[in-house]
Amino acid sequence: MATILVVDDEEPIQELLRFNLEKEGYLVRVAKDGQEALKHVANEKPDLLVLDLMLPGMDGLEVCRKLRSNPKFQQIPIIMLTAKGEEFDKVLGLELGADDYMSKPFSPRELLARIKARLRRLNSLEEADTQIIIHGELRVDVTGFRVHVRGEETELTPKEFELLRVLVAHPGKVYSRDELLERIWGYEYDGDTRTVDVHVRHLRLKVERDPSNPEYIETLRGIGYRFKG
Repeated sequence: MATILVVDDEEPIQELLRFNLEKEGYLVRVAKDGQEALKHVANEKPDLLVLDLMLPGMDGLEVCRKLRSNPKFQQIPIIMLTAKGEEFDKVLGLELGADDYMSKPFSPRELLARIKARLRRLNSLEEADTQIIIHGELRVDVTGFRVHVRGEETELTPKEFELLRVLVAHPGKVYSRDELLERIWGYEYDGDTRTVDVHVRHLRLKVERDPSNPEYIETLRGIGYRFKG
């Protein structure tokens, strides 16, 4: 049974999510602010967080940043909620390591679909046969969720890891942004393909010797991306 931590200071939202998640068989924990959320994560290490952006005291972006800076919690999926909807908040959340983003008001059914897709992808990776992919100075341990670049281990967020895994497993294959959205996020992400661009940019900073002149992840202008095999 997967445990979902709901982090939101609005009681109606807490109850709405608790009702719908428990109906699907999830174990639900609730935190009303960032500090409480971090304590829950440290004590229980939930399988996924639904994290509101606007929280009293420490906001959701800071919670996300703290979790992604701790190797113990980097692989926990984070779906961020916000009533704002500005592009700046969305991009910043993705830059800090959020896996997904929904604006309030949201459809509980759609949120459940995204939670199931995220957990399904995580479980499929954990259950896969051991596989290590090596290209040049890049070593990807698929089941160990570990990446080494030039002999040094590099920490990636879950979505960065999935993006790299898809690309490196099929060198030379061109993926459109829409295709990557569907394969990695598992749904049409509001039609906003900039989500992929944000993650590619972040990934290049971690695996490329010179991100402005990438040797691994190539951009095909107007088309998408491919891994140089």
